[in-house]
Amino acid sequence: MEKEREETKSMNNTDVDVDADMDVKPEQVPRLGLRHLQALLLFLGLVVTTILQFNVGVAVVAMTNATSSYPEIPHYNWTEAEKSYILSSFYWGSALTQFPGGYLCKRFGAKLVLFWGVIGSALLTLWTPQSIYVASWRAYCGIRFVQGLCQGVTWPCIHQHLANWAPAVERTRLGAFAYTGFDWGNVMAMYGAGMLASSGWGWPGISYVSGGMALTWCLLWLIFGANRANEAPCIGEAEKLYIIGDNQRCARRERRLAIPWRGIFTSPPFYALLCARCADTWGLATMQTELPSYLSGVLGLEMQKNALFSALPFLLMWGMCYVYLLIADLLLRRRCLSLTALRKTYNSIALWTPAAIMLALGFVDKTQKPLALALVTLSVGVSSAATIGSELNTIDLSPVHASILSGILCTFTNLVAMLTPLVVGVLVTDQTERSEWQVVFTIVATVLFGGNVIYLIWGTAETQPWNDSESRRESLDFEDAKLEIDGHANANTNANKILN
Repeated sequence: MEKEREETKSMNNTDVDVDADMDVKPEQVPRLGLRHLQALLLFLGLVVTTILQFNVGVAVVAMTNATSSYPEIPHYNWTEAEKSYILSSFYWGSALTQFPGGYLCKRFGAKLVLFWGVIGSALLTLWTPQSIYVASWRAYCGIRFVQGLCQGVTWPCIHQHLANWAPAVERTRLGAFAYTGFDWGNVMAMYGAGMLASSGWGWPGISYVSGGMALTWCLLWLIFGANRANEAPCIGEAEKLYIIGDNQRCARRERRLAIPWRGIFTSPPFYALLCARCADTWGLATMQTELPSYLSGVLGLEMQKNALFSALPFLLMWGMCYVYLLIADLLLRRRCLSLTALRKTYNSIALWTPAAIMLALGFVDKTQKPLALALVTLSVGVSSAATIGSELNTIDLSPVHASILSGILCTFTNLVAMLTPLVVGVLVTDQTERSEWQVVFTIVATVLFGGNVIYLIWGTAETQPWNDSESRRESLDFEDAKLEIDGHANANTNANKILN
């Protein structure tokens, strides 16, 4: 009985907090507050984790390039199969911790789980050169595998942290900004790693610099990160009530509701999202891991030029994220598209445009180098529309269980990312042979096209019934499925319906 009274008291206090949010006027909430700082920390965190993950593509090319200007730096004669093992080994580990990562960040909070994941990966990166000196490519595979175990918690933690901090009306904006750290990290992984590899630091410098950057982020995360608004010591009262009032009902259900496994695994929209994310991952992972090899083998670019042109597609990808975000915000505010239509339109751009370009790229040879570089850049650049098209869809389907959905999705997408280098390793036995790369690009185009077709048929941005299994739902959250934004007095209420 005492326990029941305490639970009732806690629920009543929660209701008071929610009601208190009604007294917060929009002009009282700071336009730049601690919620934006959390998004910035997530952005920087994705930058460093992406660098740790994808600098391997440049590093492997540099390690096997015997024509380096610095002969004192060791180089290795690894086979294409051995290099494919190195490129895929990260995903062997990350696929194992994606799903547990969703549970861990719900249980212990994103701050602690993400910190230990990144610091573990950073320390392993710093140790990479010494281990390779001792045991060659096998040591590199082992370190990459354990790094994957550490970084497998990254995406579930980021999804959950955004769900805790981003008010519904700002969720797409803050989420898209945070996720652009992935694109900027790709730029740094390709260009920065390439420049370091061609300098006196050589390929070992890639590990030392990227590991140091990750340790610096860990310190910032410890100081400024907070799991929820009510745990942040420096947040203003207006911003605190604004965030809590928007998210507290979902947090209350999260404490009381069991994870709806049956609802998730019998949900067509979830499977449609899974297909879309796996297809996008197949295309992007192929370019992230194999682009330096393609540019070096087929187009014959030297390391410094390879670094520039490897980074350029991801630089365009990063810039296009903000263009897509501004357009999406405008379309929603003017009620030109529902959120579901917006998601599907953007995902079609992100998957079908690269699919068409990949088919064309297979017919371009070394004599058409500018055209090949333009196609590669455009193919990767436009794919950033997937951030708004499908990556944020987990929060649409279930704000309460966003981290669980992310963990499930990332488990499968990591399996896909693990397979792509192995497939390329089987198909491409000679990196200079364009016809072998043509087969690779055709497979990528087919996967991209099919994945988006499924998403167009069964995908949606509406919150699913299994998000809240209570028999009676509060009408403020789920009374209306219309997706529209009111720019006047009811902006906050309508935005909750749109983005939750």
